[in-house]
Amino acid sequence: MSTWFITGASRGFGLQIARAAVAGGDTVVAAVRNLDGLPDDLKRSDRVLGVTLDVTRPEDIETAVQTAIERFGRIDVLVNNAGRGLFGALEEVTDAEARSLFDLNFFGLINVTRAVLPGMRAGGGGKIVNIGSRGGFEGGAGASMYCSSKFAVAGISESLSEELEPFGIQSMVVEPGIFRTDFLDSSSVSVAARRIDAYDGTPARDMLDWADATNHNQFGDPVKGAALIYEVTCQDKLPEHLALGRDAIVRQQIKIQKLQHDLMAWQEKSLATAYDGTD
Repeated sequence: MSTWFITGASRGFGLQIARAAVAGGDTVVAAVRNLDGLPDDLKRSDRVLGVTLDVTRPEDIETAVQTAIERFGRIDVLVNNAGRGLFGALEEVTDAEARSLFDLNFFGLINVTRAVLPGMRAGGGGKIVNIGSRGGFEGGAGASMYCSSKFAVAGISESLSEELEPFGIQSMVVEPGIFRTDFLDSSSVSVAARRIDAYDGTPARDMLDWADATNHNQFGDPVKGAALIYEVTCQDKLPEHLALGRDAIVRQQIKIQKLQHDLMAWQEKSLATAYDGTD
């Protein structure tokens, strides 16, 4: 039996991963900003501990992690799920909007991970599951700030795989495509307050139309997606990346082909940038 610490556990992937872990016989620390928002089935379970956590508040993090360890003795799996979206052309997004996004999606993740790692190191192992995005593997117009925050999550996750290997701790980034959660609702994604008319009719603005048309019509099933995340996490060896969903796989394959094309197009001249006589 493992103990899971899941941020953003009141809805979306966080909630469904929590349910999958409980169904699998594990214990769960469901970290949420408001305990009233925790679904009744988790509240009633004797294998679930609800804790209040706003990942942008360091004092919340310290208290939540300590409470989890006092209750269950350890944290075996950390799922960094809390996050939100931000749409708008780069030129439209203010520094304040961008920093607020990174405070949640990136720095919140870092600070929760820092708080959990000492216990994992002392216990000789653990697993970190970072919920990234298809947009953290392939950037998209109209979502540059969101994508960049998720690219950062992927970079941290890859680095941790190597950095924490001596301690028996593994790290994986999950990169979901479009799943039928409330991610595209105004409660989970915001639009840059500034609007520049020049971007009307461009791909940056198309993102907003796509979001409106796609919301609650996504073809990805979050219950099935969470079940796969749980299954993969329970394996002895985690992959560094888990592409989740049909569109995530297709788009990653397309980008890999583009990368291979760009690599081959300039490979010879790139190799020639070494000092003469140096391999």
